[in-house]
Amino acid sequence: MRTLKQGQRWWPMALVALLAGCSSTPSHRGEEAAAFPDASQATMPEGVFVNVENLRKVAPGMTKHQLYDLLGAPHFSEGVFGVNTWNYIFDFRETDGQSFKCQYQVQFDEHHLAKAFYWKPESCKSLLEVHEPAPAPAPAPAPMATIRLSSDALFAFDSATLSAQGEARLAELLAQVQAASQIQNIMITGYTDRIGSDAYNEALSLRRAQAVRQYLAGHGVPAAAMLVEGRGKADAVVQCNDRNRARLIACLAPNRRVELKGSARTQA
Repeated sequence: MRTLKQGQRWWPMALVALLAGCSSTPSHRGEEAAAFPDASQATMPEGVFVNVENLRKVAPGMTKHQLYDLLGAPHFSEGVFGVNTWNYIFDFRETDGQSFKCQYQVQFDEHHLAKAFYWKPESCKSLLEVHEPAPAPAPAPAPMATIRLSSDALFAFDSATLSAQGEARLAELLAQVQAASQIQNIMITGYTDRIGSDAYNEALSLRRAQAVRQYLAGHGVPAAAMLVEGRGKADAVVQCNDRNRARLIACLAPNRRVELKGSARTQA
């Protein structure tokens, strides 16, 4: 074996060659750039499947021993002394079963602690992102079936004052409304028949809707959850053309009503 004289010592040429190989390791180029080696020169150019959870644990300040425990040995012959980069080729599986490769580089500082990490292609770093499952949407409030109450059963003729019969009817309704754990946007709409002027009928229908709201609020239904509206003769349920007034009034009774509709989330 040939030898080389250095000072008073003789060094084997093989050791000199090894040291020369170490000095040819790509140097740290700053966090804005990384020089990746040719993948075909890797000791394992086919790559290895890596534990993604281990990759997520990699962080600046780790020693080479800690990185070795997480990722294994680097996949390139990068020398022994003064190494400031480790390079890997990692395989990942697509959802369709196909695989793809990513190059991964760790750069070390002068204390041999991990300093920076790079991917080729850079898009591979998104593999480490943790995607939290989207929160389940809150159950939609169950629609409250429209409740239609006869005005004739709630009020005396041409009156917006609840009758005893009307209060009893609302007491039955109250039990149904209070069975819900949350009341949302209950619309109370009053209607009249077509007999009389539009202005008078709209005012009467509104007063009757307000009377129903006042009763329910006085018995525990949140007042803020209830809206009132008077629509007079609008949205007629039946059409009557009888010329006899008594029969016409009787025929139009379904149009004289108070409707409650909205949404309420029932208890589980």
